Amino acid sequence: MEIKSVVSGGTETEYLMFGEGNNVMAILPGLSVQSALLSSAAIAKAYSIFHKEFTVFVFDRRKDVPPVYTVSDMAKDTAQALCALGLREVCLFGASQGGMIALLLAARSPELVRKLALGSSAAALSPEAQKTLRLWTSLARDGEREALYLDFAEKVYPPAFFMENRSAFVKLSALPTSEELLRFSVLAQGSLGFDALAEIEKISCPVLNLASSDDGVLGACAGEALAQALKNKPGCRSVFFNGFGHAAYDLAPGYKEELLDFFLKG
Repeated sequence: MEIKSVVSGGTETEYLMFGEGNNVMAILPGLSVQSALLSSAAIAKAYSIFHKEFTVFVFDRRKDVPPVYTVSDMAKDTAQALCALGLREVCLFGASQGGMIALLLAARSPELVRKLALGSSAAALSPEAQKTLRLWTSLARDGEREALYLDFAEKVYPPAFFMENRSAFVKLSALPTSEELLRFSVLAQGSLGFDALAEIEKISCPVLNLASSDDGVLGACAGEALAQALKNKPGCRSVFFNGFGHAAYDLAPGYKEELLDFFLKG
């Protein structure tokens, strides 16, 4: 397991690589205040059932984000990173904002994606979700670390988990630097106005929608709306998890097994 970087299109992107299988899986994590790659050991452990069958690449967003950086830009940069690494026909899993990026990538660069899985994601953002992102953007820009972490955690995790770990989130809020908060604000703002409904028809690969029926970030209807958008496409299906909030991709039992089964079939 190691963190590497790839330069493509004039941008540098860091990625984590683990596993020993002949299949290739790419993971696009969701929005986070600090890079998900700082938790590389935890990520590799969480996806341990993939190690034998897959070589797994976990991609961060580009290192130097511009002042305005949309999901469309993120999809373009991620596609360039995949190409630079010679990765084609990958099994692509995107969680939350990572799912939005993955959706656009699969629609615009179909040769790069063999199968697509979306976790707690959306084809278009509701007013509720955009309100949340605007709040997070504002808190990050104002340096309101504790308020940001608590609101983020309360919306991402189920109530019992949040209350049990509230003090830990307060402690974690002291860790990000001013530069990391600014980066987060740019990434959060980049999702505002996201609407890829018109692009779904371009997706030619099978899609698995792993949705949360109690999503506190995107709204309870986001998963169902995505399911409706995908329902007439061959090889596409939806699975709903309840009681694990937006973070079903981390907390729900059987989630990784569902994902592995989808990627290995056919």
